[in-house]
Amino acid sequence: MTGVNPDRLDDQQLMKELETIHRTRHDTLLYGSNDALRAHNERMAQLEGEYLRRNPSRPVAAGRTREGARERGSGESATPTAPGT
Repeated sequence: MTGVNPDRLDDQQLMKELETIHRTRHDTLLYGSNDALRAHNERMAQLEGEYLRRNPSRPVAAGRTREGARERGSGESATPTAPGT
């Protein structure tokens, strides 16, 4: 594995790692070797898995659900809202 084990990162470090890996994703897909893409996929899965583990109740934008995607044309916002609002 490359990098620090995600469960050893504090929340701020985890977010920084996620921002970096998402920023470099497109170039890795287009121009990276198969090994680089495989490593990128594995690291991204580790980081995203850790984020989801820590944030099981994260806000989900209605427009990012299957049902919400069908209703996108009705003018509904894709911005997440707090649960129950």
